Amino acid sequence: MPFTEQFPEPGPHNTAITVYTKPDCVQCDRTKNVLDRRGIPYTTVDVTTDPVALDYIKTTLGYRAAPVVVAWPENLVDPIDWTGFRPDLIDKYFPRVAT
Repeated sequence: MPFTEQFPEPGPHNTAITVYTKPDCVQCDRTKNVLDRRGIPYTTVDVTTDPVALDYIKTTLGYRAAPVVVAWPENLVDPIDWTGFRPDLIDKYFPRVAT
């Protein structure tokens, strides 16, 4: 399935997170663990097996290291992105809900 069909662009009211990863990446695993513990849904893309995704994070986003997280929080009009293990940004854009 082509990259653009597999990962359609989310809308501002459709929270979506894509984590671009690679094997044996500690920061990738830590990022996914935080999202899992919080119950935040996300999609993973292995950039070592998807050349279109690799080109996207390198050429379009300008990143050279994994993980790359592309997220579209409900309260933002445009998506955000970052690289590395950034629990501070997960907290900022996807705050814990009080139970």
